[in-house]
Amino acid sequence: MVLVESDSKLSRGDEAPAFELPGADGETYGLSDFAAYDALLVVFTCNHCPYAEAKVDELNHLSEAYDDLAVVGINPNDAEEYPDDSFERMKERVEDDEIRFTAYLRDESQDVAREYGAVCTPDPYLFERDGDAFRLAFHSRIDDAMNPDDDPERYEMREAVEALLAGEEIPVEATPSQGCSIKWLDD
Repeated sequence: MVLVESDSKLSRGDEAPAFELPGADGETYGLSDFAAYDALLVVFTCNHCPYAEAKVDELNHLSEAYDDLAVVGINPNDAEEYPDDSFERMKERVEDDEIRFTAYLRDESQDVAREYGAVCTPDPYLFERDGDAFRLAFHSRIDDAMNPDDDPERYEMREAVEALLAGEEIPVEATPSQGCSIKWLDD
């Protein structure tokens, strides 16, 4: 496991890169499928990384607590080298109600992760709906617990979501997320 800090190529105000990916629920999803939501939280994540696993409960909470927020997990990891990150395992976790995101998607080609500039799991991007587009509002960590065994003292993404949905300035300074490196196919 390599600890990596997120450093996106997207800047605040940039439009969310388009995608069309298969979901663990059997559906295929693109950005337009979330057009009814005021905010979209795209999180590059996986099943095997302890840093990503430590955030599942909070991501489930965000997905369930805010009707105007879509929480979309995207797993780009090399499933051949990391079988826990396979599409089959993703489906099992959704069926077993372990993952209750709005959608849990598979980025097998890793093109979407590259387009967003994601580097680690978890790597969260919060977008605000702007007409037919989503624009980056906040790229930061989920909470201040930087190790998998730590308990968070501040739920930073939750604060950002609440401010965004209320039409207020986000009161949290962006701090790079940290976690396991994305397991690229060509590494």
